Amino acid sequence: MESAHDIAAREVLASDESFSDARPLVSAPGTPVTAPRTPSGRQSLFCDTALARRIEQAEAQLITAASQAARRRAGPAGFIIPIAGGVASFAEPGSPYNKVAGLGFGGMPSSSDLEEIERAFTARDAPVQVELAHLADPVVGALLTARGYRLASFENVLGLALTGKPEPVTPPGIEVRPSGKEELDAWVDVVVEGGLHPDTQGVPQHEEFPREILARAERDFGAAVGVQRYVALRHGVIAGGASFRAADGIAQFTGAATAPAHRRHGIQTALLSARLADAAAAGCDIAVIITAPGSKSQQNAQRQGFDLLYTRAVLVKQP
Repeated sequence: MESAHDIAAREVLASDESFSDARPLVSAPGTPVTAPRTPSGRQSLFCDTALARRIEQAEAQLITAASQAARRRAGPAGFIIPIAGGVASFAEPGSPYNKVAGLGFGGMPSSSDLEEIERAFTARDAPVQVELAHLADPVVGALLTARGYRLASFENVLGLALTGKPEPVTPPGIEVRPSGKEELDAWVDVVVEGGLHPDTQGVPQHEEFPREILARAERDFGAAVGVQRYVALRHGVIAGGASFRAADGIAQFTGAATAPAHRRHGIQTALLSARLADAAAAGCDIAVIITAPGSKSQQNAQRQGFDLLYTRAVLVKQP
C-alpha cells in the first residue's frame, strides 16, 4: 500500500544539469506552471501553491467521501467538520480516515475552531492527526506546534502531467479491468492482503492497522462516491487491486496493492498504466500518488515519470 489513506498505495531523476525548453501547464485557470523538459525529453511537473491548493482540496474531498461511506455503515458516531478550507474527519475508532486534511490554503484556523475539533477527537479518545503540506501557509504549522502538536512522520505527494493519450501496458498473462459491485469482496480481499505485507524500503510508517480495520476502511472507500476500482488478473486469478478518484482535474491514485504471491510480474505497472489512460480520458490534467518517503512505491512512481511535488508533515496531538 502506498500510505494509510491510500487504502489512503515509482528511475529517480539524478541530474544537476540546467533544464531548458520550458513549457506551460495550467494548475488553475490563468495560472501557468513552468514545466521544463528533462534530458530524456520528458516533461517535468512543477508544483506551485495554486497546484498544491487544488491537490489538497481534492484530498479533503476524498477524506470526506470515505468518512461519509464509513458513517453510512457504522452509524452517526463519527463526524466531518469543515475547517479553514480543509476538513476534520472521524470515521470510527482506529480508522485511517481519522485526520485533518487540506489545511493551510483557506485562511488561518481560529483557536475556537481548533478547540472544537480537539474536543471532538478527545471525546472519542482519539488523537488529532493533521497532514500539513510544506507549501501551505507556514503560520499554520507554527500555530499547531504552539498548541502541542508534535511531528510524527512525513508523506510525499508525487504528480504526473497527463498529456496526450497514455497507452495501457499489459505484461504477458496480466489483465486489468474495472471491478464491479459484485466483485467488491474480492477487491477488498486482495487490496487488504497486499496492504498487510508492504515493502520495507524507505522510512517506516508511523501507523499500522489490523486486518479488520483495514478491511472496513477499504470497503468503505471502495463504495465511496466517485471511486473507480480495478482488479488485475494473472492467468485468470485476481492478483492485485487499485482505485482512483477524479476531482477538479486531479486524478487521485488512491492505492494499489498486489498479493505477495503475484509480485514482480508487472501487476503494479499494469494497474498504474490503466488508471493513467482512464484518468486522461476522463479529462484529468494531473495524476497524483501519495507515498512514504524513500519507499518502493515512490521509486516505482518516479520510474513511471511522476515527479516529487511536495511533502506533508504529519502532526499529532494526543488526547
